Amino acid sequence: MDHDTGARAFPRQLARTRRFSLGLPRHFTVSPDGARVLFVRTAGGADPVSRLWLYEEGQERILADPLTPDGTDDVPEAEKVRRERARETSSGVVSYATDREVRLVAFALGGELWTVTTDGGAPRRIATAGPVVDPRPSPDGGWIAYVTAGALHVVRTDGTGDRPLATPEGPEVTYGLSDHVSAESIGRTRGHWWSPDGDALLVARVDNAPVQRWYIADPSDPAKPPRPIAYPAAGTANADVSVHIVRLDGTTVAVRSPAAADEGPSAPWTDPAFEYLTAAGWDSHGPLISLQTRDQRTEYVLAVDPATGTTTSQHQARDDAWLALTPGTPLRLPSGTPVVPWCRHDSQGLRIGDVTTPEELEVREVIGAVAERVFFTASEEPTEIHVWSYDAGTGFVRVSEGPGDHTAAVGGDTVVLDSNTENGRTATVLRGGTPVGRIGVLTEQPSVTPKPVFLSLGKRELRSQLFLPSWYEEGSGRLPVLLNPYSGPATQLVVRAHGWWTAVSQWFAEQGFAVLVTDGRGTPGRGRAWEKAIHGDRLTPVLADQIDALHEAAARHPDLDLDAVAIRGWSYGGYLAAGAVLHHPEVFHAAVAGAAPTDRRLYDTHWEERFLGHPDVTPETYERSSLVPHAHLLSRPLMLVHGVADDNVFFAHTLRLSAALLAAGRPHTVLPLSGATHLVTQEDQASNLLLLETEFLKKSLKV
Repeated sequence: MDHDTGARAFPRQLARTRRFSLGLPRHFTVSPDGARVLFVRTAGGADPVSRLWLYEEGQERILADPLTPDGTDDVPEAEKVRRERARETSSGVVSYATDREVRLVAFALGGELWTVTTDGGAPRRIATAGPVVDPRPSPDGGWIAYVTAGALHVVRTDGTGDRPLATPEGPEVTYGLSDHVSAESIGRTRGHWWSPDGDALLVARVDNAPVQRWYIADPSDPAKPPRPIAYPAAGTANADVSVHIVRLDGTTVAVRSPAAADEGPSAPWTDPAFEYLTAAGWDSHGPLISLQTRDQRTEYVLAVDPATGTTTSQHQARDDAWLALTPGTPLRLPSGTPVVPWCRHDSQGLRIGDVTTPEELEVREVIGAVAERVFFTASEEPTEIHVWSYDAGTGFVRVSEGPGDHTAAVGGDTVVLDSNTENGRTATVLRGGTPVGRIGVLTEQPSVTPKPVFLSLGKRELRSQLFLPSWYEEGSGRLPVLLNPYSGPATQLVVRAHGWWTAVSQWFAEQGFAVLVTDGRGTPGRGRAWEKAIHGDRLTPVLADQIDALHEAAARHPDLDLDAVAIRGWSYGGYLAAGAVLHHPEVFHAAVAGAAPTDRRLYDTHWEERFLGHPDVTPETYERSSLVPHAHLLSRPLMLVHGVADDNVFFAHTLRLSAALLAAGRPHTVLPLSGATHLVTQEDQASNLLLLETEFLKKSLKV
């Protein structure tokens, strides 16, 4: 396919493939003996219906094929919310859970509970008390716990004995589910965990009564009532989250954790109350929970006595700015050795018993453990993420090879290495460290081929990528410049891998732009000082990095036209784009801002207070970091795009900025996306949006 044809086909392909996610194997689970690997995957790069698959003895086979092949399964509201928090774009079997030996699998389909065994039996539907959310088998495979109507139920795997174990005391209470902040900003998506013996569960109780109610309406359907959402915006009350031991015999014990930290770092705003349950689990040593204070400066890891609910401190951590959460921690090895986050000088590392990770490793996530061997991901160079392991006998060993973004699933002597490199995606099965097979990646290849030039720019060595048109010859003429960053917390775009975002950047390059992507201060992978440089100001240092990268790139590539510079982005990237034309019109001449959080007071507690504190105590940080107060500064073309049904960054953000711009007499363009959430999946919207952005940017830059 020539570049013109590929460029024309790309917007529709991007939308049809859900950003090239369809056909990608994911959610790997490896059995403890290493013999079986479970995963979910659609049947191809344009198929939106996800199936449950088994890889065994070098072969793949389908364990469960959804009964609704058109992908129109009707799921409960709580499941819709869970999928939105997970940014799930497919339908069908999108998640599952297993017993300890990975012999029995449970999943929900259209609100119904299904099980299937890995020995070749057919899927079996189990009758339940109501629509099912998050079903999980007990470790011995005898029971399945699930949530319906906010109540935690159990049912035997033969379909008998269905009964509630924890019933909500009111309409605002749920048992066994996560709350909004935990799922969206903390990363804890679960709300119940089985004991190893299968006789009890550790259960999160969520009371949303203290949380303010916001409402999302569908203006295109005036007869449809608004949908209420318990949304804890910065400075407002969180949900009341508590933890309980619930036994199959019906007895319940409340976990008696401390209400507040004994001490913490001093700051203009402090709140020592333990409002956040950041992690939980139950291993052979008993239940283990992790609590974080409202100001996110103190964290306790607590062991729980399942008989009495009393807790004992296992680990405590404090930080003057905020404590970064490391996914997969805390973890306890069979010996009882704790694996916890550990900050050493400027690096984010791990402490495994008395051993700490090398200072040059920036730890990203703990994958899990096999016996006493811990697997985790870490970076030595920010643009590469590798799988590492540690045990006392071999020390620290890098498992993955070659530049890329690597992660894994482990069990027995089997490692499923999930790699995203500059050559594409692979899922390699290793046994004893030797490749023995691959799990099929069925994604479509983008119709444009990304060809980024990796750069390290300026005194801060800003990691960047420059995309040029495939047809362009150096010195043949000036190119307008398009910055296409995210450059926000928890996300990197500049990695040695090809993702949908690199294809989008190359597509914009094929439209005649030189496209620059830069990960500035605040992004992960470059140490604590780098990540926390945005403490108190989420905009100024990040914009400074984008400008420095732009000027340094232009100095190296004189064909970049600094008199025609645009910027686009989504979510934090959209916020950055709008902030660029407001505060630096001398540099940026046009912007497209998608789903931009323009008023920092309107975003959730855990995410926003981490960077800016409490809006009543430090209002100046919110004023400085919000866009609405600075609307009068606009002097460049700006297009605002937003999904009307977005329940992460509410449509109110764009409406408030637009109102302030209108009040200041500043012309701008607003493009509302009817029915769209934070992730735009409707094919016509997603494909045409790229075309409309391009038309707006070219017209604004007069190119």
